[in-house]
Amino acid sequence: MRFLIADDHTIVRRGLRQILLEGFPDAEIEEVPDAEELIKKTIQSDWDIIISDLSMPGRSGLEALQQIKQIKPRIPVLILSIHPEEQYALRVLKAGAAGYLSKDLAPDELVNAVNRVLLGKKYITVTIAEKLASVLDQDSDKQPHELLSDREFSVLKLLATGKSVSEIAESMFLSVTTVSTYRARIMTKMNLKTNADLILYSIEHKLL
Repeated sequence: MRFLIADDHTIVRRGLRQILLEGFPDAEIEEVPDAEELIKKTIQSDWDIIISDLSMPGRSGLEALQQIKQIKPRIPVLILSIHPEEQYALRVLKAGAAGYLSKDLAPDELVNAVNRVLLGKKYITVTIAEKLASVLDQDSDKQPHELLSDREFSVLKLLATGKSVSEIAESMFLSVTTVSTYRARIMTKMNLKTNADLILYSIEHKLL
């Protein structure tokens, strides 16, 4: 059994390794600190499962997931995140993830999630199953932030924390012009005028 873990925090990778080895004592586990290394390792070797953080420096885990699904679509990818599942779970599942797991639940649920994914099934919580059902029923009743692309949503989250366009450009390895374009699209799609409006919206919709 070959596992690949991607997370930019060494202590998190060690914790995940320990949990996995308790459930899969004979597993071969490799670790990478960012999305670039994750993609490189995916290309170089075959894995039974990839377990990736969502928020990493540079390219996000969501973008890495989309590329992995193009390179090796058969490898199941389980996404871990500190973000509440209602914010990102639907996005990662639509992008091809085999499951979404909050890091808070990892000590208790990781082995169970991996076992389910290795059987070819999706790992989702009851909350997300209900959310998926409601999305199918009410696809036309989307909230404004649900109309954003994945990259626009990432920029929205950073703007909402008070980061400047130049700070976002640096953290995402994009040009200031590109980030400004994303900001303009976000404002148009969500019918907002100022960053203060955007922050207030994010607080009201629990995106922070």
